[in-house]
Amino acid sequence: MGYKVVVAGATGNVGREMLNILAEREFPVDEIAALASRKSLGTECSFGDKTIKTQDLDTFDFTGWDIALFAVGSDATKKYAPKAAAAGCVVIDNSSLYRYDPDVPLIVPEVNPDAIDGYTKKNIIANPNCSTAQMVVALKPLHDRAKVRRVVVSTYQSVSGSGKEAMDELWLQTKGMYVPGQEVAPSVYPKQIAFNVIPHIDVFMEDGTTKEEWKMVAETKKIIDPKIKVTATCVRVPVFVGHSEAVNVEFEDFLDEDEARDILREAPGCMVVDKRENGGYVTPIESVGEYATYISRIRQDSTVENGINMWVVSDNLRKGAALNAVQIAELLGRRHLQKG
Repeated sequence: MGYKVVVAGATGNVGREMLNILAEREFPVDEIAALASRKSLGTECSFGDKTIKTQDLDTFDFTGWDIALFAVGSDATKKYAPKAAAAGCVVIDNSSLYRYDPDVPLIVPEVNPDAIDGYTKKNIIANPNCSTAQMVVALKPLHDRAKVRRVVVSTYQSVSGSGKEAMDELWLQTKGMYVPGQEVAPSVYPKQIAFNVIPHIDVFMEDGTTKEEWKMVAETKKIIDPKIKVTATCVRVPVFVGHSEAVNVEFEDFLDEDEARDILREAPGCMVVDKRENGGYVTPIESVGEYATYISRIRQDSTVENGINMWVVSDNLRKGAALNAVQIAELLGRRHLQKG
């Protein structure tokens, strides 16, 4: 016996990936509903070998549905997620709205599965930020061994993290560089993204950090350990899909690079590709469509007492969003919503 599952925001990049991954992983679905805003009503979406039409999120009745995967942004989530939760449907939310709510668990299944037990307080579970999700998958097994004290991370984040309009902007700007008269001015981003990098993701905060950088700090503390110190610089790069991160970790105890490599090879969700030769590492384009968080360039940092450097890459639409949400649904089913 399966579940009645709702995907809200089914016409967006993440919503479509949620439908794809539910089918790929053969999540036990008895009934599926794809929801979208009224302007997208009736749009066809693929679910495995089926085609389903979107229904109106505004008028949908969540009564009798088991799980709702939300990918509609914070404003819509604020309006509709409490309705779904009150109707008895467990919400797994991809927006930032509930991530910092102490009564809402923030879950990466490979990292803090036990925290999901707190979902009953609001019937809502939060999905972390894309850049945080892949980093904590790599950090947690090392933290268990040597205790992470401080993390310095620089991200190289693809435009898909900003939605379809951003992907279109990169494509059109790139094409416009070669076709006279077809130049495209920045619209989604404050500066040109094609053939450029922008050290600015989300809004600026009073201390000079951006909201994206703040998210990585706050979420790492909530997911792994509040004592971990994190400093981040988040950069948008002209890549369509796949986030990359240069991660420098300082531990309380010494951790040899070879042992770190062995630990990560055995860790859930991690795939180590680390050869010290040309091409012996993973780049974002190779992560597209994959489930794993790839870890390369693992090496000792001799500038601190107990330091390791590593390169972390993942498909941000998958592990950074849709895949993690489906994994949360799987975990929820195993621990709390068993059918049959």
